[in-house]
Amino acid sequence: MFKRSLLPSVAAILAAIGFSALTTAARADDAAIAAKEQACSACHGQSGTPISATFPIIWGQQSNYLYKELHDFHSGDRQSPVMAPLVQGTSLDDLRALADYFAAKPWPTKLASNGAPTSAAAPPEAIATKIQMCKACHQANFEGGAPAPRLAGLSYEYLRSAMNAFADGQRTNNLDMPGFMKALTESERDAMAKYLAGL
Repeated sequence: MFKRSLLPSVAAILAAIGFSALTTAARADDAAIAAKEQACSACHGQSGTPISATFPIIWGQQSNYLYKELHDFHSGDRQSPVMAPLVQGTSLDDLRALADYFAAKPWPTKLASNGAPTSAAAPPEAIATKIQMCKACHQANFEGGAPAPRLAGLSYEYLRSAMNAFADGQRTNNLDMPGFMKALTESERDAMAKYLAGL
């Protein structure tokens, strides 16, 4: 009789210990992600707006794309003297958690001088046909989708730099982009960057 009444309480204690361990581990994981998020925010911004136009917006960016880029910095498939040291000591699971964390944030709203959201005009005629080709991966409004990133609203400086890096072979961690960017003239890439930044 004593042994039977003892069994449920032992099971309850073991379950409570297990739950407590899981909760503690989850809190530790959350704290680790929060610490890494702070490191990211040093350049990418506390409120989603990067501290420099040469850095990309990561708040609200596609999770799969963010993870791919973090993975590529981690593996060395994409080179960066800043990003590589930050992610190489981080587990792939934590990189996935970081990508999901930033993807869940709202994309920063770009406002005109009167406080209203901005809107872009139609693309210049010189690039109209070529910019349409981008929609196959980056979606109709250039807001991205698996596997392509959002382009609409990234800074002109960042977009131009990324396009040129693909064109001149500095960035090779994508199968399609180098060839596409090489086929464009520098002025076409410049016009595309201006158009996409204005969306």
